[in-house]
Amino acid sequence: MKVYVLNKHGRPLMPTTPRKARLLLKNGQAKIFGRDPFTIQLIYGSSGYTQPVDLGIDAGYQHIGFSAVNEKEEVLGGELKMLEGMSERITEKRKYRRTRRNRLRYRQPRFSNRKRDEGWLAPSIQHKLDTHHRLIGKICRILPVKTVTIEVAAFDIQKIKNPTIEGEQYQYGEQYGFDNLREYILHRDGHKCQNKDCKNKSNNPILQVHHLGFWKNPPDRTDRPGNLITLCTKCHTSKNHSKKGFLFGWQPTLKPFKGETFMTMVRWRLTDEGLLQATFGYITKGKRRELEIEKSHHNDAYVIAGGMTQPRVLKPLMLEQIRRNKRSLEQFYDAKYRDKRDGRIRSGSELSSGRRTRNTNLNDENLRQHRGHKVSAGRRSIKKKRYPYKQKDLVLFEGRIYPVVGVQNLGTRLSLKPEPGCKTKYKTAAINKVKPLKRRGGICEQQA
Repeated sequence: MKVYVLNKHGRPLMPTTPRKARLLLKNGQAKIFGRDPFTIQLIYGSSGYTQPVDLGIDAGYQHIGFSAVNEKEEVLGGELKMLEGMSERITEKRKYRRTRRNRLRYRQPRFSNRKRDEGWLAPSIQHKLDTHHRLIGKICRILPVKTVTIEVAAFDIQKIKNPTIEGEQYQYGEQYGFDNLREYILHRDGHKCQNKDCKNKSNNPILQVHHLGFWKNPPDRTDRPGNLITLCTKCHTSKNHSKKGFLFGWQPTLKPFKGETFMTMVRWRLTDEGLLQATFGYITKGKRRELEIEKSHHNDAYVIAGGMTQPRVLKPLMLEQIRRNKRSLEQFYDAKYRDKRDGRIRSGSELSSGRRTRNTNLNDENLRQHRGHKVSAGRRSIKKKRYPYKQKDLVLFEGRIYPVVGVQNLGTRLSLKPEPGCKTKYKTAAINKVKPLKRRGGICEQQA
């Protein structure tokens, strides 16, 4: 564990030990600057000697790996779990907005006054891009980072489309080219045998890449991704290649790479907007094999940063991104009914009339007839003020630490996440009976 240090002007210095940091704080020579990770700022002047640090970023859709390395050791390393559900929240916001506007008797049409700036990204994509920039900026504020290298893709699409492409990044021999295409196929197929009737029960089956068009006349043995698929060694046999085998004439539907294209867009924006160096996933994999370290976002970032034999951090810093504030002022709660068929309580939307469009032929089954006794009426809840506690804040109640789940009764009570084994879904407490311990929002350290 290390404590990160800034000088009195806010410039990053080399990290120190927890013991020395405690002495500086105790003697009044430093003050606390941040907690995730723990950082102090010196009050007195210092020499300002630093060693250049290289930062490696393993960009991802849900997780970001990071590692900062100098010549002697790894000074920072870990993973960040990004915020999920951005698209769902945008869809919910649109639903409330349309409902609110439909209450007006007349509203001036505004369908042709929308303008998008050049380089516009969808909000969910922009959120991923901003999170990468925010993490890089956070690390650069506490460490003297010299270079930043980011893995821009797990496979080189340009090389797959044009195998004769030349450039300094591609001149690493035939093995890198093979890993590039093979990594693409294995990743696309989820590192699993694509035979639905596969009888291989091994926990770690050996996977191979199969040419789908071998049976055609003339045979199609090209290495384009649409002609390749993943099989295990028990399915990829000569017997299955015969006319009576299942591979002869097999044309499975291949998984599209919409998600990977989406992430590739964000990664290239990162390198275009900043002074960042780029590398590819198959290069990282080749170096990781040489060092004989297992696959993880943190380990990939360590290899990207140029790590070789330097001592690693003892405990990786595991971060998560937490929603700072729920800005929605209105919340709709559906009515609850008792289902006549089985007696269970269901919402009004679950027991709807099934009408979808004006064309009655496209309607679903009418479930409205199964509505029994109304348990609770539908209602709109409007937030009139900000409450002092938000989700995932830590509070002290009855001598224990609890994360906050929500606020009840107009802010007079809190819903707390109970300890494991508790029969109740939430534990409630009066707001004047709890003691705040930690406000959590943005990029924070994960709680055990």
